[in-house]
Amino acid sequence: MADLRSVRFSYDGGRSWILDDVNLRIAAGERICLIGRNGSGKSTLARLLAGLVAPDSGSVQLAGYGVFDENGSQPAQYRTARRRIGAVFQNPMDQIVTTVVSDDVAFGPENLAFKRSRITEQVDSSLASVDMRDFANANPSRMSGGQQQRVAMAGILAMAPKMVVLDEPTAMLDSEASMDVMQTLDALQHQGVTIVHVTHKPQELSDADRILELTGGHLRETSRSDAIALLSTDEATEQHAHEQIERLTESTPAVLETESVQGDPGPAVSFTHVSYRYPQSSVDAIHDLSLTINRGKTIAIMGRNGSGKSTLTKLMAALRKPTNGTITVDGVGNLSKLSKRDRKRLRSTLGLVMQRPEQQLFASTVEQDVAYGPRNLGLSEDEVAHRVETSLKLLGLDRFANRSPFSLSGGQQRLAAIAGIIACQPQILVLDEPCAGLDAEATIRIEELIGTLRQKGVTIVLITHSRGQAYRLADQIVTLDGAASRTVRLDDGSQTVSQTGTASINSADNAQDTQTATTHRGSPQTSQPETSVPSSRLGRLDPRVKLLSFLALMFSSFAMGSPQELVLGAIMIIGLIVLGRISPLQLLSKTRGFLIIFIILGIFNMLFVRSGDTLVSVFGLPITTDGAISAILSICRLTLVILLGAILLETTTPTTLTDGFDSMLSPFKRFGLHSQETALVMSLALRFVPTLSDEAKTVVEAQAVRAGSIETGSPRARIRAAAAIIVPVFAGAIRHADNLALALDARCYEEGIERTHWHQLKLNKRDLAFLALCLIYAVAFIGFHTMPWQPWR
Repeated sequence: MADLRSVRFSYDGGRSWILDDVNLRIAAGERICLIGRNGSGKSTLARLLAGLVAPDSGSVQLAGYGVFDENGSQPAQYRTARRRIGAVFQNPMDQIVTTVVSDDVAFGPENLAFKRSRITEQVDSSLASVDMRDFANANPSRMSGGQQQRVAMAGILAMAPKMVVLDEPTAMLDSEASMDVMQTLDALQHQGVTIVHVTHKPQELSDADRILELTGGHLRETSRSDAIALLSTDEATEQHAHEQIERLTESTPAVLETESVQGDPGPAVSFTHVSYRYPQSSVDAIHDLSLTINRGKTIAIMGRNGSGKSTLTKLMAALRKPTNGTITVDGVGNLSKLSKRDRKRLRSTLGLVMQRPEQQLFASTVEQDVAYGPRNLGLSEDEVAHRVETSLKLLGLDRFANRSPFSLSGGQQRLAAIAGIIACQPQILVLDEPCAGLDAEATIRIEELIGTLRQKGVTIVLITHSRGQAYRLADQIVTLDGAASRTVRLDDGSQTVSQTGTASINSADNAQDTQTATTHRGSPQTSQPETSVPSSRLGRLDPRVKLLSFLALMFSSFAMGSPQELVLGAIMIIGLIVLGRISPLQLLSKTRGFLIIFIILGIFNMLFVRSGDTLVSVFGLPITTDGAISAILSICRLTLVILLGAILLETTTPTTLTDGFDSMLSPFKRFGLHSQETALVMSLALRFVPTLSDEAKTVVEAQAVRAGSIETGSPRARIRAAAAIIVPVFAGAIRHADNLALALDARCYEEGIERTHWHQLKLNKRDLAFLALCLIYAVAFIGFHTMPWQPWR
């Protein structure tokens, strides 16, 4: 299935080689595990084996096709080989291309021109194999990282590949979901599928036929025992790491100067009957949570993907406002309504390392990124430089100080994000899966750092999927399971599982005491997925009918010029909201930004129209009747248009819109129009524009948790901080574009190919009835428009 000979690959034009003279032959049906340190080139080799990148030199054969030789890349051969190879990326959102799970899983089989009946079978069986069948109609962008990873894996399995290349597919998964993935790989292996599995987990090596280690750009085969020793945090390695940490902290102790807690520690964090519901959801992500974390304690929070762990961390950092209940952090209460002073105090007290480190990095170099927080705390430049140096050394990143954080591997980016928070010396440290995707040495660094900070009195909240890590580091373990939570107390190796109930977690001297907490109590509905598009009469219409009808309604809105027409337009909007079963408040929330802009434009319009009778003067500017009428008309017209667009997008998935748009443009193919590609671009824009918006929000949050002025600064400082978001968001857009190109290649999309459209478009009585309603509206509109008694004309 793969034959690499003398392969070399460089990211800097040959100044250094991430892969150097790599030779590898993989037989059909073989199962290979690829291991190595962070930054050793594992992801690069995985992409090369998946046919997604070409080397600088050497020869490569994939799936029996010579894709690269002394003459360079062979594009046609690459395209053919990729039809037999599936790739699961490290970050699942980089390869999810639609906003509906089932549509995304079907995307690859559509590109391979499978029959519709087979696509249906593949989608169903693939989702079942990763335990995501119940989420077929859900929006993957609203899922947890682990759920997204399972969706991404289902999308590859649905293509029935002969070889699967997986880049740390279980890094973000809970133990149960990880077992599901491994069982899926076992089943694929029994079917004769070749598997290349990049991993940092020793328990995932057991069924490998061969284990290969990348080090210094070279590939070598290693024994299972040696590989397990390399990936495991055994006592000898821990002792070595501990000695290394001690030497660093003795020479540069500034980062660990936090004073130990004296006397009765008291609560550092307190949740009292807290619930949180995302704006577009009908169920609580966190329900009736009561929890107390005492100062100086380490609490491990565990639970399945989607159980609310990451939501809990954002509530704690005041990046989300609870729907109900109260949260207190280090004496700062009512986090939903913080004063500027309390917000600054919170930012200097609590540090948060987010789940995806690449979203928390925004400076041009690692050094500048780590320095961002200490500078915001008002420290001298000498102190800032000292903290930066110390943090980078502690995490083994000092040699990358002048590198762009985006040029680092995923594991190195995670370490850089942690360094930026550690440099702020928080009293409360919240870590959301800090060791996901890290090699053994980096994991030990983090664990030793947590232990050292704990000895210095820092309160630590650790989100983890590793029960072993939780047992090694935590005073208590809180498990969120979607119906209740339980606490496991760790004292002298003993453990007690509490009853389900309502109480708080507190440290106690008696090792036999049980501690309890509750979340999602009596709320089993939280496990039910949110559909991407609500089921409604409007949602089930043929997309071609909707596109044409809504375009006509938008054009008519621009022509409105009387009160009667505006009332008719309002009735039309209300009718569409009812047909689409859309929440009016949700619709207003999504269009609020546009509406504010329209009002501002209307006011400017009103101030500069001079004709008509003067009604009033504002700062010497006359407000006339014509100006007021013009402002009202422009605001109402634009509002109707934007509401129509929002209703269309709320009731139609991007995939369905793409199919409809492609069908409508297909007659123009004979004139050279690339209708299929044009429709795909529209679909991807609808998918990724919200992603970039979310990325901008995440950059704002990353600045906020490090005391950035975007939250608490003067208006001028806030504007300057907001402008600084442009560069990282632009870099993020380029990064997403690059990854999207790889995703389309991995999913076998090619320009001009004959694709199968899984959703067959057919007009029915429902569509004809809607067209009839639109026709009645058009007749009424024309009637109003031609009446002679219009006072606004």
